[in-house]
Amino acid sequence: MKVKFATLAATLFTLGLAGPAAAQEKTLRLLTWADYAPAAVVAQFEKETGYKVELTLSNNEEMISKLRATGGAGFDLAQPSQDRITGPQQEFGIYKPMDLSKVKTDLFIPSMLDATKGNTSLGGKVYGLPHIWGTDGLVVNTKLTQMANYPDLCRADVKGKTAVRLKRPTLLAFAFAAGKDPFALYKDAKAYSALMDEVGKTLAACKPNLKFFWDNKDQLLNGMRTGEIVGAMMWDTGGWKLNSEKPEIQFIAPQSGALGWIDTFAIPAKGRNDAAAYAWINFNMRPEIAAKVAGSAGNFTASRGADQLMDAKLKAQFAASFPEAALKNVKWYPAVPAGIEDIEGRVLDRIKAAN
Repeated sequence: MKVKFATLAATLFTLGLAGPAAAQEKTLRLLTWADYAPAAVVAQFEKETGYKVELTLSNNEEMISKLRATGGAGFDLAQPSQDRITGPQQEFGIYKPMDLSKVKTDLFIPSMLDATKGNTSLGGKVYGLPHIWGTDGLVVNTKLTQMANYPDLCRADVKGKTAVRLKRPTLLAFAFAAGKDPFALYKDAKAYSALMDEVGKTLAACKPNLKFFWDNKDQLLNGMRTGEIVGAMMWDTGGWKLNSEKPEIQFIAPQSGALGWIDTFAIPAKGRNDAAAYAWINFNMRPEIAAKVAGSAGNFTASRGADQLMDAKLKAQFAASFPEAALKNVKWYPAVPAGIEDIEGRVLDRIKAAN
């Protein structure tokens, strides 16, 4: 009897331990952007694979902060932009190398895959793969004004009717508009700091033109809809959304070049379910799934063939905003070296405090 009881107790104890562990193994904890994991896509993934998806919506700054605080724990897959991987990895070690043998690389657009692998590599190891890409440029109400480049937001005739975000892309955009290449100075902190100081002065002088520094998309979109804002530095899909509502509002690739970004797949250093992470990556890169995600996010993806399944309206808007010359002139974000964002942060603080 004692033997039977001991055996039963051991069995129950084992089951008690296996329960939570098994649940963990069947869960994908995903740290991603809004609209990158639409409900229908999540439901299909869960049905096909048996994994349950736990979503945490975030942005680049928050992703780094969350993973830094835990040493890369708490999530199985994250989606930082490609320029935000090698710097944080060097400083904080928050990611683990990708095991490319577990990735169906033939599902990716080859040129985009190669470029992202190059931009997210350290010590010969790849830390990120491309997913969603897009640009920042100008969105203009063409019935109320005409604009061709970022400094047009600071013209006297549109005083109080423009908007930008008080973040690093605005600094970079105005640097390029001034004829400089800020990316070429990334390895020269002194020269980069001097350039950012000059851009900071330009933007501080531009403050009377700005209705507000926008900090959420609804604030900006509503400002454009009402005509309160006639021009803004904005992401392309926001411009195309507004264009669908009001054809006079257009996304324009600036003369000095739109800023191009790629959001990636990256595996946190202490993620506990790599198998689920790779399953999500391969699932998302299937053209028919990628097209659904692209439709939700409003951007194009790195999935080979997904563009052929995209909404015809979006494809037409993209073609109108990006003739061949404009597409070739996109300034793609390279990896951000350690210390660069500290320089930018000080400049942004001065702009915010300027009268």
